[in-house]
Amino acid sequence: MSAAASATAAVVTADAFLSHWLGHRRLTRRVIEAFPDDQLFTHSVGGMRPFGVLAMELVEMAGAMVRGVASDDWQKMSDHDKTTAIPKSEVLRLFDQSTAVMQEFWPKIPAERFTQTITAFGQWPGKAYDLLLYVVDNEIHHRGQGYVYLRSLGIAPPAFYDRGATD
Repeated sequence: MSAAASATAAVVTADAFLSHWLGHRRLTRRVIEAFPDDQLFTHSVGGMRPFGVLAMELVEMAGAMVRGVASDDWQKMSDHDKTTAIPKSEVLRLFDQSTAVMQEFWPKIPAERFTQTITAFGQWPGKAYDLLLYVVDNEIHHRGQGYVYLRSLGIAPPAFYDRGATD
């Protein structure tokens, strides 16, 4: 296969990418739900950040990245200090809000934008698809930390392969 042919070969459609990511969001939400409210921002293993802090990082990254790729608006999702404990219900509300922003702005991303080199948040250059994949990878990584925390608390985490209904 020539370089030109491989550059134009689509591995996954934009809609399939979003659907896959939303499956991860559903699973991550269930991990947040599984945490006891009093442990979300306090429990840690091996010096890792508490899962509430990680969850707030996921809140901040997902919606803002999709909105930024779609519109070049790189504002943060909120002014909340992600290290400050808030009730689990508020984390879930903000997580859902971030997911809604993803769903709102994803259809506004022109197909050619995915392969353009951009600078996210004024500091991270890369192809738009690479930056989006980084946010998905980061979510999976932090969710894995959440699984370790839940198990250390004696709580069975949701099945890692069950990402719920497709969108």
